[in-house]
Amino acid sequence: MSRFIFRRLLSGLVTIWFIATATFFAMHLVPGDPLANEKAMSPEIRKNLEQRYGLDKPIAEQYVIYLGNMLRGDFGISFTQKNRHVNDIIREHFPVSAVLGIVALMIATVGGVVLGAITALWRDRWQDYSIMAVVIVAISVPGFVFAALSQWLLVQINRNLGFSLLPVAGWGSLSHIWLPATVLGLGTLAYMARLMRSSMLEVVGAEFIQTARSKGLSSWQIFYRHQLRNAVLPVLTVLGPSIAAITTGGFVVELIFAIPGLGRYFVQAVQELDYTVIMGTTVFYGAFLVLMVMLVDILYGLVDPRIRGQG
Repeated sequence: MSRFIFRRLLSGLVTIWFIATATFFAMHLVPGDPLANEKAMSPEIRKNLEQRYGLDKPIAEQYVIYLGNMLRGDFGISFTQKNRHVNDIIREHFPVSAVLGIVALMIATVGGVVLGAITALWRDRWQDYSIMAVVIVAISVPGFVFAALSQWLLVQINRNLGFSLLPVAGWGSLSHIWLPATVLGLGTLAYMARLMRSSMLEVVGAEFIQTARSKGLSSWQIFYRHQLRNAVLPVLTVLGPSIAAITTGGFVVELIFAIPGLGRYFVQAVQELDYTVIMGTTVFYGAFLVLMVMLVDILYGLVDPRIRGQG
């Protein structure tokens, strides 16, 4: 097991280095001037700013300094937000994104497992057809479309009720979480429902299910002890990529619902070509997602010993 964990940690570190390197050179290849937002800038002021941000040094030297600072956990100072460190932006706003992402992942996981199990139990019936039709729509339509439609629908509901059932946008209370979290987790929920349905249908025809029936176990015991517990294993393998999908999808959702999360600052940094914020948030999110994927891999290795034996 220790060798299995070591291989996962090593591959994770290589992945983070690749993300950091690709992000650094991509930012320097993007056309534009990160100091263009500075108005009425004299040559002397521009020179001082370039020295402050290290832009006067060769690319290779900037890259070495960038990696060294990253290893110390220092992502630098924002180009557009005066004297504000990227670390402070991450520290203040990532908890908001994390709460939204955790709730969205919980909704997606529970909803996907339940709906997938229902469609498998009532295969080729109206329940199966209805749920799968909704699943196909949820996978096909982008999240920002659902975000706009859900806001419009909620406005109509609040108007007809005469009071606010849920806030349309903003952040600050538990009621602000449910709508954006549901919208954010909808695509992942649909994907997990399809995966769970396929896995359940494979398990139904397995020999151990026939053995359980021959022993006289009830349908509920067979479903819970054997079908559900074995069919849910493939869902564990997609938790890591699901975290990635929910996190990156949260950028747009946070912007639409006016949520002060880290994704909102990332979108703003891209619009303003703020090198340090873009690189810092990208590397941070990349490291976070790699960590989540590694934890899922290790968890799956603990659940299924066959995974640990693979090279």
